[in-house]
Order: sequence, then structure tokens, then C-alpha cells
Amino acid sequence: MENSAGITASLQGRYASALFDLASEQGIVTAVETDLDKLGDAIAQNADFAALIRNPRISRDATAKAMDGIAALLGLAPLTRNFIGVLANNRRLSALPDVVRAFSDIAAAQRGEVTAQVTSAHPLTDDQLAALGEKLKAREGKDVKIKTAVDPEILGGLVVRVGSRQIDSSIRTRLNSLAQAMKG
Repeated sequence: MENSAGITASLQGRYASALFDLASEQGIVTAVETDLDKLGDAIAQNADFAALIRNPRISRDATAKAMDGIAALLGLAPLTRNFIGVLANNRRLSALPDVVRAFSDIAAAQRGEVTAQVTSAHPLTDDQLAALGEKLKAREGKDVKIKTAVDPEILGGLVVRVGSRQIDSSIRTRLNSLAQAMKG
């Protein structure tokens, strides 16, 4: 399989690519992607977990045991558990959030998809997500996997990021633009 040079050139990209190759050989890419999404969500939602993976003072053994416990709690597949153990033993757990993103990008590219990160002020309904998905599919020419986030600070509208492109139609940005225009 050929990955983009941008992904595999980085350390986290090499780890993600190696994990993807192993998951492909075993036919469990979807399961591993789901496991990594669970880990990514856990890191984003739990400050203690995020601190654990970034703390260099915790020994390799202690980190590996803690990660094994977390993997068991989340019900991760054996390949994902082994992979996390490798990251812990190599003291690369701090790269885990980036590995999660890189793996997701590789898996999406293999399926012919692109991922859109959509931020809104309020949770979007299923109908809104479906309509947005259709518009993005027409724009990108590929299937679009939508990942949502809620940020009340944008006040309203959407911020959509697809790859390195960003479409910002948030009210906050419009108000900031208006304020700058009024300053002259």
C-alpha cells in the first residue's frame, strides 16, 4: 500500500503506517480504528490520562501497566493493546494523539474517504449532518467522514476543516471581520 509522504515522513506517521499494515494483514482495520478513536476520545476528555502519556518521570513499566489497564477497561483488541505496549516501552506515548489522527487519515485514504472536522456552537442534528455530508461529498468528490465537536465560543455557524483547508462561517469570525473593517 502507498501512503502519502507527508504522513509516513513523521514519527507518528511511521507508527500509524506500521499499525495499519499489521491491521490490514489481520483484516481488522475497522476494529483498530475504532479502538484508536476510543483512545483519542479518552485522552481528549480526561486530563489525568493526557498527563500520564506525556509524563517522562513515570517509568516504562509503570506506564505500560497503566496503559494495559486502560486498554482492558476500554476493551481494546489485542493488536491495539500490543501496539500501545510498544509505544509505552519506546517512550512514545506522547505521540499517541498524533498516531490516532495519522491512522485515521491512512484508513480513510485507503477507503477513498476524506475526514471533515466540523465544529459548531451547538450539537448538530442527524438531518443537519446528513445535509452537510452531501454538500461536502459534492465539493470533495469523495465520501466524507464527519467528526463533530462543539465549541460555544464560535457563537453560531460552522468551522469545517478538510485536510489542510478550512471553511470558517462562524459568527465569531464574521463579527471579528466586521470589527476590523470598522476600525479602518
